[in-house]
Amino acid sequence: MLDITLGELLGQRAREYPNHEAIVYPFEGVRWTYADFKSRVDKIALGMIRMGVKKGDHVSIWATNVPEWILTQFATARIGAVLVTVNTNYKTFELEYLLKQSDTSTLIMTGGFKDSNYIKIINDLCPQIKESEPGKLNSDKFPYLKNIVFIGEERYDGMFIFDDLYNMGEDLDAQILDKIENELLAQDVINMQYTSGTTGFPKGVMLTHYNIVNNGNAIADCMHLSYEDRLCIPVPLFHCFGCVLGVMAAVTKGATMVFLEYYNPIKVMEAVQREKCTALHGVPTMFIGILENEKFNEYDYSTLRTGIMAGSPCPIKVMEQVIDRMNMTDITIAYGQTEFSPVITQTRVDDPIELRVTTVGKPLPGVEVKIVDPDTGKEVSPGVQGELIARGYGVMKGYYKMNEATRAAIDEEGWLYTGDLATMDKNQYCKITGRLGDMIIRGGENIYPREIEEFLYTHPAIKDVQVVGVPDEKYGEEIMAYIILRDGLDTYPTEKDIIDFVKNGLSRFKTPRYVSFIDSYPMTASGKIQKYKLRTMAIDDLGLHDIARIETA
Repeated sequence: MLDITLGELLGQRAREYPNHEAIVYPFEGVRWTYADFKSRVDKIALGMIRMGVKKGDHVSIWATNVPEWILTQFATARIGAVLVTVNTNYKTFELEYLLKQSDTSTLIMTGGFKDSNYIKIINDLCPQIKESEPGKLNSDKFPYLKNIVFIGEERYDGMFIFDDLYNMGEDLDAQILDKIENELLAQDVINMQYTSGTTGFPKGVMLTHYNIVNNGNAIADCMHLSYEDRLCIPVPLFHCFGCVLGVMAAVTKGATMVFLEYYNPIKVMEAVQREKCTALHGVPTMFIGILENEKFNEYDYSTLRTGIMAGSPCPIKVMEQVIDRMNMTDITIAYGQTEFSPVITQTRVDDPIELRVTTVGKPLPGVEVKIVDPDTGKEVSPGVQGELIARGYGVMKGYYKMNEATRAAIDEEGWLYTGDLATMDKNQYCKITGRLGDMIIRGGENIYPREIEEFLYTHPAIKDVQVVGVPDEKYGEEIMAYIILRDGLDTYPTEKDIIDFVKNGLSRFKTPRYVSFIDSYPMTASGKIQKYKLRTMAIDDLGLHDIARIETA
């Protein structure tokens, strides 16, 4: 295990590979060596200190994969602040919850993404920003929030711009960073990601230097990644997929990271060809989008060798096509949870092809995995389905300010209960077979139905609502809302009205694809709603039997 901080890790790479390319943005003209990267990180860290950020403070970043994201990831860790990653799809309802629950003191943000105007959202949530001097925000709603930093050249009232950070710390002695680093511990929390997990509203998963450095290193070993590799990263940095399986795996080996600000299949193909990438990460829907693109045959994939497909169940056919048509002979599959930093199991490049397309691999070194009976908690025999539980260096510190939820997820012996059903063979190769809870996984995004249900309850026409996941060939799962309307309404909403209501209030990926108005729900004798029966109803009503059979095969 590597007992070092992110700052120490970056320092090692800058000394070992000072002139080796660390970060490349092929469409923005950004090329930083490891020495350049560390120099910029140090300047931003000093600027943050001058802005008032201290060890343990929570710094949220709400942005696509811009260069400033990577600088913030390492600059915050350099001074022991906690980076809180914000989903780029968030809208008002979700951002308000995160800023309050996380006790964010500094928000770093771009102007928006897709149909979300971040500037409008934050000013609507906190009108005091426009009336404040940068760095002196005073809000009753967000008592911890003091700094808003805009990534861009335009200046907004009450906000710094990111480039200010380069200059703000110029009068500080750079040796202050070394002093701070000497006081940091690898077991300090420096990363917090919000996940729905299997129950309740999103929880802040607290991860340490030790968690993500060692997970990244083990992931890289499974891929046989080295400093000679060039890893294309189109997956979002606000997910562990981007900031751990991507960034941390690359930095532990000194590899080059080739970033896209957001996923676009043509830009991925062009980046791979232009930068001669040897590795590529993506969720299955990303690879499908590349393979099915009409311009697929116009690009050269001969330099590709490895990468990771993860985030949702990986169709065997897609894996085979990626290997055959994209030259990714050493592609691996990884499985895990944010609560484990995140990877628990991964296939190896030298595994037989059958294992690499039909399993999620075996535990990483230093990780223990057991399959237990959900009712008794006793370990089951090889090949028998049960709940997958894991233990080791990757287990989170806990959920922020949610001790009860933490105790429910991690037992006294340190086992993390994933809520995923799985089988494990005698050689420890695992297959994920289902879930114990209600969580929906759509195209790699974890979605907890209750959050959508709570939002839909705010619609004046809705009396009750239940949200379930239904099989989908493209995304793995889609969202269906079963709604009971109030009596005596003057006008009744249509399915489209409900879909638009969610689309305007929550992230687009949380919008139901299907809506059904019904009079009652199937219930147990004790009055508990049977969601699994709603899912079965949906499969019948929507004619998804063939997809459902594929999903459970």
